[in-house]
Amino acid sequence: MYTHNKQIVTAGTPVEQAKKAIIMLHGRGASAASIITLQDHLELDGYAIFAPQATEHSWYPYSFMAPVSNNQPALDSALAVIGELVEDIKQKGIAQENIYFLGFSQGACLTLEYVTRNAGRYGGVIAFTGGLIGEKLIHDNYKGDFNQTPILITTGDPDPHVPVSRVNESVAIIQGLHANVTLEIYKTRPHTITGEELALANGILK
Repeated sequence: MYTHNKQIVTAGTPVEQAKKAIIMLHGRGASAASIITLQDHLELDGYAIFAPQATEHSWYPYSFMAPVSNNQPALDSALAVIGELVEDIKQKGIAQENIYFLGFSQGACLTLEYVTRNAGRYGGVIAFTGGLIGEKLIHDNYKGDFNQTPILITTGDPDPHVPVSRVNESVAIIQGLHANVTLEIYKTRPHTITGEELALANGILK
């Protein structure tokens, strides 16, 4: 089983001059470089962009709904990489409420898992097709107060990887920690990111 090294691809405004930062998490089989190309469709002027690269292009080996133990140590290692990156960004002078997150698919699941385990006021969270991680969701894992952080969660119905039931269950937990959640479920949408979803994301980013 694998763990992750901290390999971060950066783009956008240099962090020393940026007022905001965004952490972008790629999906299974993809790369940091590929998720960064979304900047061409997103309103990220003035943002420092950070995209960690997963070992073997996967944040954890099995489905996000497998028993958590099956996805260790990769999952804990991935969460630790994000946590270190958040601290690095804060050290550079960007406050937590100006840090944003975006993920697609496996990266969206990891995004939601990280922020919900570390609920606080963030700039915004964008999860394109994802839900909280685990065979069953352990409510005790999720603590804190989002303090009305805007969180966008989208998915297809049906989606080949992410059941709508898990998305709804995740939304309930996240709303319970006082996030301002927007949920959009698209009938028969393929496993991709649509222009409509990007427009909703821009509503959070700008």
